[in-house]
Amino acid sequence: MKFIDEVKVTVQAGAGGDGCAAFRREAHVPRGGPAGGDGGRGGDVVFVADAGLTTLLDLRFQRLYRAKAGKPGQGSQKHGRAGESRRVAVPCGTLVYDAETDELIGDLIAHDQELVVAHGGRGGRGNLHFVSPTNRAPREWEPGGPGEERTLRVELKVLAQVGLVGLPNAGKSTFISVVSSARPKVADYPFTTLTPKLGVVGLAGDRSFVMADIPGLISGAHQGVGLGHRFLRHIERTQVLVFLVDDRHAQLGEPGSPLDDLEVLRNELAAYDPALLERPSVVAISKADTIDEARRAEIVAQAAGLAPQIFSAVTREGLDALLEAIWAAMQRLPNN
Repeated sequence: MKFIDEVKVTVQAGAGGDGCAAFRREAHVPRGGPAGGDGGRGGDVVFVADAGLTTLLDLRFQRLYRAKAGKPGQGSQKHGRAGESRRVAVPCGTLVYDAETDELIGDLIAHDQELVVAHGGRGGRGNLHFVSPTNRAPREWEPGGPGEERTLRVELKVLAQVGLVGLPNAGKSTFISVVSSARPKVADYPFTTLTPKLGVVGLAGDRSFVMADIPGLISGAHQGVGLGHRFLRHIERTQVLVFLVDDRHAQLGEPGSPLDDLEVLRNELAAYDPALLERPSVVAISKADTIDEARRAEIVAQAAGLAPQIFSAVTREGLDALLEAIWAAMQRLPNN
């Protein structure tokens, strides 16, 4: 399925039904008064969060959503039926903005959470409401009000407790595929992950958390280099960050260390939103099966105070320790 995380749609609520001008005409009511009913209220357009959806693909193919109009009032004080609302399912993590003002209308996080994005028009009043001491037989009635119409910018930010942050080809996809049921594309060339992937990670003792594989960042991502802004905004939703780097410099025979790549990642996040670096984090160094003991000691010495978790998703070395370190970081969150 193609991952779509931003679309524009038009929503049009239903118009209210017209009021009615009518009079009682029963034989046993010699002086029947006004009896026009009110029109029904127009239907709303409502967005509903659905945990079973992961993309805005449906909204991309249908760009206009209309609710039903209210029915007009009738005689004998019969009010018109309200128009049926249009309910539109969207993924959890959807933000809805007014496309013209860029005002945030609402943020849908929880399953079944609802947001009215266009309100139906009011129903018009029938002539029953216009009776006065000087006007005993009014013929006035009100037309129904128009339904609200607006253009929306709908944006999806993935919802996950843990976000994997790394340069392209650092091993994020392999890692999440080993510790969860997620099956991202894995290959030995950069940018195999072009869209976020979610996986549920289970630990001993019935513990679990949702992890997101965020597509690889590159230097300049905060300025939109590559698909920087699209990738970075998904990190905003995560509570714990796992900075995942490898020892590519040594493998390529060039100067540098995993700590240099960590600095690139931290700088990109700080330039995009400094608050991201205040979140609990874990430093993980992947592909331990390609790092000899001397090099490990060198890396650990350089990373004094960071407590890096060196692991291999292939041999599973250090994997349990890394997951426990992530769980420990989650316990530092304010709500825990």
